[in-house]
Amino acid sequence: MEASSSKATVVGRLQAAKHKSGKSFSQIAHETGLTNVYVAQLLKRQAQLKPDTAPKLRAVLPDLPEDLLSEMMKPPMRSYDPNLIQEPTVYRLNEAVMHFGESIKEIINEEFGDGIMSAIDFYCSVDKVKGVDGKDRVVLTFDGKYLPYTEQKLEHMVSGLHLHGEK
Repeated sequence: MEASSSKATVVGRLQAAKHKSGKSFSQIAHETGLTNVYVAQLLKRQAQLKPDTAPKLRAVLPDLPEDLLSEMMKPPMRSYDPNLIQEPTVYRLNEAVMHFGESIKEIINEEFGDGIMSAIDFYCSVDKVKGVDGKDRVVLTFDGKYLPYTEQKLEHMVSGLHLHGEK
C-alpha cells in the first residue's frame, strides 16, 4: 500500500514525465488506445497499468523511468482528498450529478430494471465539442456496465448452503 507522501511523490514524478512530453491526456490516450480519463487516472495512481499497455505508455512517454512503470503496475491505493469537493470543477460535477441523479436513476430503472451502473466495469471520457451556438461544450461520458440487484434466495447463496449442511 502506498503511503500518502510516497504516492504524492510518485504522482509528481508521473506528472513531470507527462509535462516533459508536451502531450495532453487526450493525445496520450489516442496513442495508447486508452480513454483520456483512464490515462489521467494512471498518472494520478488511481488505476493500475496493465503489462500489455506498459510498452505503449513507455513509447508515448519515453522519459518515464522503469521504477515508475513498475510502480504503476502495482494495484494502487484508490482514494481521494475530501477537500477535492472544494475545487470548482469537481464541485459543479458533483452538483450536476446530485441535481440530475434522481432522474438518471429513474431512467436506468425504466430502461434496465432495478439495478445500478458499475463504477468498476466502467469507461469515462471527456470531450470537447461545439454547441449549436458555436461555443465550446464539455461532453462527459460515463459508460458503465449495468448491474441488476439480485433477489436473495437462500438456495443461491453458497455460504448459506454450506452453513445449513447442504452441498
